[in-house]
Amino acid sequence: MTSSAERGMSIPMLDDFLAYTLAGMRPGALEAQGACANHSVRWSWLDDGVLLMEPVKQEEDVRSVLASAGVHGDETAPIELLSRLVRDIAHGGAALTCRVLVILGNVDAMRDACRYRDDDLNRLFSGRHTQLPHSHEAPRAAALERAATQFFAAASQEPGARWHVDMHTAIRASAFEQFALLPHTGKPFSRAMFEWLGEARISAVLLHTTKGHTYSHFTAQACGAEACTLELGKVRPFGQNNLTRFAGADEALRHLLAGTRNGNVPTPMPRVFTVIDQLTKQSEAFELLVAADVPNFTPFAKDTVLARDGDYRYIVRHDEERIVFPNATVKPGLRAGLLVVETTEETLSKLV
Repeated sequence: MTSSAERGMSIPMLDDFLAYTLAGMRPGALEAQGACANHSVRWSWLDDGVLLMEPVKQEEDVRSVLASAGVHGDETAPIELLSRLVRDIAHGGAALTCRVLVILGNVDAMRDACRYRDDDLNRLFSGRHTQLPHSHEAPRAAALERAATQFFAAASQEPGARWHVDMHTAIRASAFEQFALLPHTGKPFSRAMFEWLGEARISAVLLHTTKGHTYSHFTAQACGAEACTLELGKVRPFGQNNLTRFAGADEALRHLLAGTRNGNVPTPMPRVFTVIDQLTKQSEAFELLVAADVPNFTPFAKDTVLARDGDYRYIVRHDEERIVFPNATVKPGLRAGLLVVETTEETLSKLV
């Protein structure tokens, strides 16, 4: 039996994947897969907010790209970008020469217009969800780990064939409105990734130096993916985003999926900052000694006291340190901020 896509009809799921997902709709067994884009693309609905699309004809070592958004439910702009991308691929308006797994992360939080219900989903990967079995987010973390593992199990082993782009928006303003975070794997960083980030008009890159529990950390460590987390702007409700502000990342992702590069003038590489320390909230007595609305990447001079918690003090040790993701309202035991220093020249000289 042919699906409605194969019969040339419009598919509501593909025309508006976001609305379909938010409505809690699930396809019947005979409508969970089909072909689109004039029969050049196969698609399969795998789970709530999880959609696989791949070219019918593909090379042996075709690239596999996991494109995710909504791991925090209130970060709506990249969710809307991915939904629009699905529509454009389905109608032939965006070329697809590789496998792509589109994931809308914390769907329940998206429906509730909140960041998460019980626990930050982007701190529950690499198995940490097993420590919080009663959390509403724990089963979703496990499901997203399975989706990534199964997707990359069928991927090429060739270098650079596995990618994960996890798109977010920030809670606060930033000295660099659009920036990226790269997970720590112990391996050299990829020139291809930095060039792609430059094409996406990412101004700055933050390098982690320890293992984390984010989705991009999981795919980098467990699946061997070239993984990044993108921070593309500010949190806004659905329908209130000016998506033209994210045209750089949108176009770069489309080029990645099409197997093409932007033919315009080469874009500059982003500036690079490396994590040197973390502020951890140890108790409810924790205080951040910065303005509540301090932008990400705000610089502080040596000897500045940034935080205290009982006998604990964090004092700037370098001539300049910048704070990223300051948040005194997290639960005790969680990260309340990162401290970074600039390492642009050193990092770019070691790319492979």
